Amino acid sequence: MRIGIDARFFGSIGKGLGRYTQKLIENLEIISAQGGPASGWDNSHQFFIFLRKENWNEYQPSSQNFTKVLADVPWYTLREQVQMPKIFKRCGLDLVHFPHFNVPIAYKGKFVVTIHDLILFRHPTRRASTLSAPAYFLKTKVYHRVIKRAIKNSEKIIAVSQHTKKDVLKNFKINPDKVVVTYEGVDTIEKPLLEKPETVLKKYGIMRPYILYVGNAYPHKNLDRLILAFKEVSKTHSGLHLVLAGKEDYFYKRLKNFVVANNVPGVVFPGHVAEDHLPSLYREARLYVFPSLYEGFGLPPLEAMARNTPIVSSNASCLPEILGPAACFFDPRGISETADAIEKVLEDFDLRKHLVAAGQQQIKKYSWQKMAEETLKIYKKCG
Repeated sequence: MRIGIDARFFGSIGKGLGRYTQKLIENLEIISAQGGPASGWDNSHQFFIFLRKENWNEYQPSSQNFTKVLADVPWYTLREQVQMPKIFKRCGLDLVHFPHFNVPIAYKGKFVVTIHDLILFRHPTRRASTLSAPAYFLKTKVYHRVIKRAIKNSEKIIAVSQHTKKDVLKNFKINPDKVVVTYEGVDTIEKPLLEKPETVLKKYGIMRPYILYVGNAYPHKNLDRLILAFKEVSKTHSGLHLVLAGKEDYFYKRLKNFVVANNVPGVVFPGHVAEDHLPSLYREARLYVFPSLYEGFGLPPLEAMARNTPIVSSNASCLPEILGPAACFFDPRGISETADAIEKVLEDFDLRKHLVAAGQQQIKKYSWQKMAEETLKIYKKCG
């Protein structure tokens, strides 16, 4: 079977989606190397990995069954709708996997699609966009049409959590058997630190003690309420810092202004943190806090768990499902509830110890290789 994977999000340019795409391809190659019926691998499978110029060098095939194809087409554009079907057709594919909902409407071949979340349906808001009201309205309508078409015409839909599957079934009239839940994974094997934690923290202007959030600052991430909750916590925990790590963009700039307007001390914005430096930030944090109003899976708190960091998390959407007993949960819409949960974990050494131990057990449920094996089974059923 000739299988294409739209990997234009691969690696660093795709954030969480890029991580998912990268880990899927890397672990499919691991399965390929193992070979044989036990791995579910068939040597007749040929994979075509479609990349942009920006991430072309980030992926180097290690198996003769995997071939790179240049598809330097921006996503969410008219060019994507017109050019990508032609690129796929030239490769004579039997099946394409779209790791995101942006399936070209004109594509007529067989495909599977991964739905990570339905944020555009559950939390539509202009605050999540820099577009004008008319442009945002038009963009939302187009996105809805593209997602609806992808879900309707796909052979299978991969949902990254039971919560996402329920969202899909709630919003679209389809056979439940069409939606397969395949959890994402988490890296549990730590690479040796290239720099001492003290050096890393100094590089980003971070001082202990601190609590940590890593990710973007989109409105549904709920960081404004977290900042106000931290203001309450800092009244009884002087010297404590809140580190909000993420690439500076329009939303982080707006958040900085929010901190100033509300006179909140101790908030640190280190900007983008290199992948090799994140383990040090996780390990040195007193706790990791995840106040999101909506997630499809919730990978960052699992990554923090893997570094023995206690987790304080929102109880919204999929997070209780994914984090299980390894987090102290709170209502993300309540500022005082958020502050109480943070203080509870900060002040209770035994609770922190319990959360760390529970976290080590929880992350065993999530494996990138298992995710790739389950995805391969879906390909074979659709071929």
